[in-house]
Amino acid sequence: MNAKSLLAAERGTVRQDRAGVAKKSSVKNVLVVDVGGTSVKILATGQNERRSLPSGPTLTPKRMVSEVKKLAAGWMYDVASIGYPGPVLRGRPVAEPHNLGRGWVGFDFAAAFGRPVKVVNDAAMQALGSYKGGKMLFLGLGTGLGTTMIVEGIIEPMELGHLPYKKATYEDYVGKAGLERHGKKKWRRHVADVVARLIAALEPDDTVIGGGNVVKLDALPPHTRAGDNANAFRGGFRMWDDENALPASRTRSKQKT
Repeated sequence: MNAKSLLAAERGTVRQDRAGVAKKSSVKNVLVVDVGGTSVKILATGQNERRSLPSGPTLTPKRMVSEVKKLAAGWMYDVASIGYPGPVLRGRPVAEPHNLGRGWVGFDFAAAFGRPVKVVNDAAMQALGSYKGGKMLFLGLGTGLGTTMIVEGIIEPMELGHLPYKKATYEDYVGKAGLERHGKKKWRRHVADVVARLIAALEPDDTVIGGGNVVKLDALPPHTRAGDNANAFRGGFRMWDDENALPASRTRSKQKT
């Protein structure tokens, strides 16, 4: 997915408040759905305040869509962007999420919403909203560890959180479970170590630490900057700024017989 054209109109003018994030698209009104392991957050074009609902192991895609449609009552939107907490290929989830219910792979989001839908990895969506150019590494500290690289506008979502680290994986040490198991002090040391290892291996020009738990760091690791959860919404809006950026799933029309 090429993000260069998505950034041209916004570079240097992006505001940090949610009202700025949800500015009017020149083409269509967008509903952005950020699906996480503990909550689902939504924001639509022209709205100033996000809305949210709990997620968790019982959240299926059918229930998610139903609850989101209720939550978005009164909002006008033509299309939707979904940040999905797992690998996505050609706009479709290819593996079930670790922290949610089943049924996400093969689910027809466009038919369920009744509108064109674009689906991308949740870390990639927040990374797109954080991108300023060059080679950027995004690391999302949340329920797990979200990882994405953007190189000269080309977005490459990754699953580095599941790579081996110490006695488990990166995600086991720097995700929510690691924070609860080891405590904040050790968790911060693990985050600093993991970030240093990934920067050394990938050599980015810019490294952004995002996700809900970035606020629990007493200091950012060297050579990094803090992201903002609002950047996930910014990324979701940017996904529709260029029709060629990411293909949309559309409701299937019935064939004439």
